[in-house]
Amino acid sequence: MNHWQRLEAAILGQSTDQVPVALWRHMPNDDLDPGKLAAYTVAFQKKWDCDLVKFMPSGTYGVEDWGAVTEYRGLWNGAREVTKPAVVHTEDWMRLPDLDVRQGSYGRQNQALAAAAKELGGAVPILQTVFSPLTTARKLATDGLFADIRCSPDTVHKALALITDVTIRFALDAMSAGAHGIFLATQLASYRMLQESEYSAFGRAYDLKVFEALRGKAKFNMLHVHGEDVMFDLMAGYPVEMINWHDRLTEPGLGKASQRFPRLLVGGINESRTLVEGSLADIENEVRDAIKQTGGRRLMIGPGCVLPVAASDERIAAAVRAARSHS
Repeated sequence: MNHWQRLEAAILGQSTDQVPVALWRHMPNDDLDPGKLAAYTVAFQKKWDCDLVKFMPSGTYGVEDWGAVTEYRGLWNGAREVTKPAVVHTEDWMRLPDLDVRQGSYGRQNQALAAAAKELGGAVPILQTVFSPLTTARKLATDGLFADIRCSPDTVHKALALITDVTIRFALDAMSAGAHGIFLATQLASYRMLQESEYSAFGRAYDLKVFEALRGKAKFNMLHVHGEDVMFDLMAGYPVEMINWHDRLTEPGLGKASQRFPRLLVGGINESRTLVEGSLADIENEVRDAIKQTGGRRLMIGPGCVLPVAASDERIAAAVRAARSHS
């Protein structure tokens, strides 16, 4: 099977020649340069031959054009941090301007994706990373968002409407640049952050507008639910072909999730512990356990989130080898 055939069969729960695998990792600071980001993406794919390319722009690209200041300060996962939010006072939400997604930080991400897609020549599906509107709002205001949701909900809804419009235009532009879908990351669908009713109103309502805009235009979409104590059942109802979460750190595990989400589960690797601290045998056993939990159907081996910057080739190879040895 080629990558397309393997992924399509796995989504439908059909047999595959081997269990699909997809891995992704940040490239701190170099990911700010479209040429370097495109070259890194192509080199990573040629090295590991993943069944899906999850494009890896900086995790803060979506707030920099609105004035947030960000910096990479050495986090193990390669993520940049917001050091100066764009929204400090509630009234700042109403000062957010509309954006041209073909300019600035937004524009650079699809410029890089277009270059990588051209080089890869359609041999493998590519998903552009898109942050949910509420996740973008949280990065714009940091934790001040939570007070504004509860004290000034109308103001937050107006800001989310603008952010959603920008997000949709960026996602559609990604399709034109060569993406085959999006990897929508939400970092607030957690009971540690919000009540389910709050996420439904301020998160899900806007997430679904993004997917509705992509209907008929994207071939595959993946939802990433970040964090612990996630609202899995709420998110499992999203119109996506794939779902990814920290299955090794929080409930549900892959076995239970296979009964609650009808399409492709993406996970099985504890990227923050096993891939760093475990032996090669531990890594291979973890992948085999993921396959055992699901019977090898409707599963793509992947990390719960990004691979550590320090993950060695030897350890990555162990995970890939374990997945490809099972048919």
